[in-house]
This record gives sequence, C-alpha cells and structure tokens, in this order.
Amino acid sequence: MREYSTPQTIEIPATGSLTDDVVRNAAEAPQAVQFSRATADGGWDDVTCADFLAEVSAVAKGLLAAGLRAGDRVAIISRTRYEWTLLDYAIWFAGAATVPIYESSSEEQINWILSDSGARAIVCEDAGHRGRVEATRDRLTALEHLWTLDEGAIATLTALGAGVSDADLEERRRAVGPTDLATLIYTSGTTGRPKGCMLTHDNFQTELCVAVAELERLFVTEGASTLLFLPLAHVFARIIQVGCVKSRTRLGHSADIKNLLPQLATFRPTFILAVPRVFEKVFNTASQKATADGKGKIFDRAAETAIAYSRALEGGRVPVRIRAQHALFSRLVYGRLRAALGGSCEFAVSGGAPLGDRLGHFYRGIGVTVLEGYGLTETTAALTVNLPDAQKVGTVGRPIPGTAVRIADDGELLFRGGQVFTGYWNNPQATAEAIDGEGWFHTGDVGEVDDEGFVRITGRKKEILVTAGGKNVAPAVLEDRVRASALVSQCLVVGDGQPFIGALVTIDEEAFPAWAEQHGKSGKVADLVDDEDLRAEVQAAVDEANKAVSKAESIRKFAILPTDWTEEAGQVTPSLKLKRNVVMRECRDEIAALYS
Repeated sequence: MREYSTPQTIEIPATGSLTDDVVRNAAEAPQAVQFSRATADGGWDDVTCADFLAEVSAVAKGLLAAGLRAGDRVAIISRTRYEWTLLDYAIWFAGAATVPIYESSSEEQINWILSDSGARAIVCEDAGHRGRVEATRDRLTALEHLWTLDEGAIATLTALGAGVSDADLEERRRAVGPTDLATLIYTSGTTGRPKGCMLTHDNFQTELCVAVAELERLFVTEGASTLLFLPLAHVFARIIQVGCVKSRTRLGHSADIKNLLPQLATFRPTFILAVPRVFEKVFNTASQKATADGKGKIFDRAAETAIAYSRALEGGRVPVRIRAQHALFSRLVYGRLRAALGGSCEFAVSGGAPLGDRLGHFYRGIGVTVLEGYGLTETTAALTVNLPDAQKVGTVGRPIPGTAVRIADDGELLFRGGQVFTGYWNNPQATAEAIDGEGWFHTGDVGEVDDEGFVRITGRKKEILVTAGGKNVAPAVLEDRVRASALVSQCLVVGDGQPFIGALVTIDEEAFPAWAEQHGKSGKVADLVDDEDLRAEVQAAVDEANKAVSKAESIRKFAILPTDWTEEAGQVTPSLKLKRNVVMRECRDEIAALYS
C-alpha cells in the first residue's frame, strides 16, 4: 500500500470564520477594489472592500430581521453573478449555512434539496426559478421565506434589516467558529440521489490558507484578477470565490458563456478557472475557425509545435528547431489565442475531470500554463494541485500541504486532511462508507503516485470495464482522447463483459455545420451518422485515442448517435460530467448493436 504526504507548512486559524476576511479587508485596505460588476453597456463598476462589507452587513441584518437563526440553512438558486457572492457572505455573517442549487435544476431536484436540507429560506434569481420552487412548495414544510433577485431581493432584505444594530449583527457573526457548518453542497448526482456534503468554516480555511500560499503567483501578484464563469453551486468555483476574498484578488462574475470572449477582453483576467470541456471547446473553436479561413494546416503545425515545445520544457532542453518554430508561431498564432482570453492571462486552473496531457502541453506551449488539480465536493475542492514551479503535465499535482494520499490494494485513491468534509447530511451510512475508521476518505477514483508524489488519475473505481477476456480497461483515458477531436462532443466507452471495447460518439453541434459545408454535405447529424466521411473523421479520433492503450484495450467499433447528450436532457451534470448510468440505460439498444 503506497502512501505519500506533504507536511503542513501554513498555520490554520483556530478561531473565527470566513467572514473575518471581509472585516479584515475593509479595515486594512478599505479602498482596494475587491469586485468588478458587469454593467449593461459592457463595462465594469468597481466594488471596494469597504463597499462590500457595508453591503454584506446590510443584507445579513435583513436575514436576522426575517427571523433566521444561527445554523439555519438558506438556499440560493441563481446563475453566477455578484449577488451570489454577496448573499453567500451575508448568510455567513448571520451565522447560517448556504445551500447552493444549480440554476438548471428541475422542480423535483430543487424540492429534494430544500426538503432534505430543511432550508428555511431561499433566494431565487428570477421568476422562472421561483416558479420551480413554488411548484412543489406545499411539500416544503420548513421553507418560510422566498426572495427573488430580479424582483429586488437585495433591496428588500436591506430595508428589512434597517432596525438591526451593528452590535447585534457582530454578536451573531462572532459566535460562528471553525467547526460550524458553512455550506451544504449537494453532489451533482452522476449516480443516485444527490447527497448533501457538510463543509465547515475550518474545511474552507484549511483549503484556502494553503492554496493561496501555494498559488501565490495567481492570487498575490500585483493586479491579480479572475473572471468567474463556472456555476457557484459547484465547489470548484466557490473555493476560488473565497480565495479571492481572502487574498483581495479582484473578482468578476459572468453568467453569459456565449458572450464570454468580449467580457474577457474588457476584464483582462490574469488567471481563469474552467473544467476541461471549456479548454477543449476553446481549442476546437480556434481549430475550426482556422480551417474555415483556409489556415487549418498552419494551425495544426502551430498546435503540434506548442505541444512539442512544452514536452521539451519538461525534459529540460528545447531543441533549436522547435525553439525557432515556436518563436514564429508565437507571432502568427499563439498571441491571438492568448488575446482571446483577455491578453493578460498567464495561468489557468483546471478541475472537475481529467484534462489530458495533450491539451495541457498545448496551452503551456502557447503561454498559458494550465494548472490541473484534483478534488471532490467532499474535500472542499483541491486535494492535489500542480504549481507554477512544480508541475507535471498529465498529472493532477502533489497533495497540498497537510494532505496525505494512500493507494489502496485495489488501486483506489484515499486521502486524509483538514479539508475533508465532516460527512453527508442526514446520511450516517453513506458517511461511514466514505470515511474509514482511520479517517481516510475513499474517493472512488483509481490512480497512481510517483516517487515525487505527483498523482495521476486513471479512472473511476466503479467504471473500470472488464472485458470477456479479463482485461481491465479504464474508459476515461480513451474518452478524453476521442473528445479531443474538434468534431466530437461526447464519448462513452463500453465493453464490460464483452469480447472487445466499443464506443458511442456524439457530434458537436456547433462544429458540425462548418465541417458539413467544407465536405459538401447537407442535412443534420441524424442524416449523416453512417456517412463515410463523417465516420472517417471519428475513426481518426478513435485511432489517435487507441495509441494510448494496448490492443486489448483499444476501441474496435463505434457508433455515431444522431443527437448529443446534454444537461437539459439529463445525461450530463451541471459540471459537464457524463452520467454514465443514465446514458447506459438510455442507449442500451445502441450498445447491444455494437456486439450483435
């Protein structure tokens, strides 16, 4: 049983809560810009540390006036916006705990989270969200308050709390300690009903005190800033939010993913965070645009050069020929790609799923180092992370200080550290299954640890396929590589108990029209699933993926599906992970056809 640990080097506060950061910032740097809020004309309005404390306090007083008690749960269902962060800290000032709900959640999902958490209040973004709450409100016996942001929730709460004194609010705020519940985050539910993960103020403090120090070049450099566009219901975005407040890093919010590039251009973040699918889409979109402009071959050469340059950096020596090509493409191609991220972006943080070493090398090769990390909701985000000065592309980095990793006999990754949650809400059985008697959290992921402590994720324990010939296959390796194709949206590798490995592939609906025009095709994807040229394009992606595995693990047969899998249809989680069990059930006939 292999084990590796990183010593604790940062002192974690033994008292207080996350609200102390807001109070300290206002006292030490009242005029420092903490947030930039998007305006209707495409600009940004600054919010200082003093402004933020005043707004948070006013809303928190409203929560007290509404009768919310210490320890109560308050839910938020909204897209990523400034008011989300404002409410989060106001809830903490009031001694309550935040229950985030993905804005795409269905009526039944919302009802389950509100009823299971016993939330006494919820803040919705708009009338649509409010309608989904009200549709099942007769079953929500604990819910007393419902406010809507687009209908003046912030002003309503501020007015409601006008009579609450500063002393009363401060007394409530100071009563919160490290072991108190900060948030109840429900897992996005790739399998079964979502479980509420209990994360304390100490879990966040442990994570952030270490992460901000370790990622000093992101958070503490002059002019550091980031534009947050991932859902704040996801722990990954939330931890960056808290990290920015702790380090006084300028933070902006964006919920308009389709118009993200213009916002990046005006905000000019120094670092961004995203899930791998976002990095894939940026690469694929650039590739498609280059091909449409007749510059596809130049882009392909530039991409290969960036990858070769990054790989050479890892080896410690860049050959003269690659260095010369890299300098040329820096002027012709890479600068434009960096400009698409705002022009000032030096680092990116990737989490939520494996990025793949090809994309990691590509981005580092163009001058944007993607720091891949690993963690779960249950671990307050990061357990491991690559650092600017300690990185191995293709790994998820080393355990952050104070964290230990162990490889179980069956290959499962186990972790122990102060960021590991206290358990699942109202579910002691699930808690006992997740955390063993020695305090090790069982991740459900399979991986490896090298001699320097860098962790590599090889698959999900429950998703390991065993072919009829007894070969163990980790589908994630193949799926990630197939998805690297600009034309592919999703890939599901199958073959458990079968004589060979197969795959179901969906086509990217944004990339398809340009490809169809270039190849003289007409019709929709559904009309061309058996088209020779389309199959040849997917076959090329499959062949590239198969280079990463042995012949016994390779994809022998695939089917192109007529429609993509989406979050709206229930096959993809809000964090863009494929719900394998759902797709397997819905596509059982297509899977059976692969082996008939």
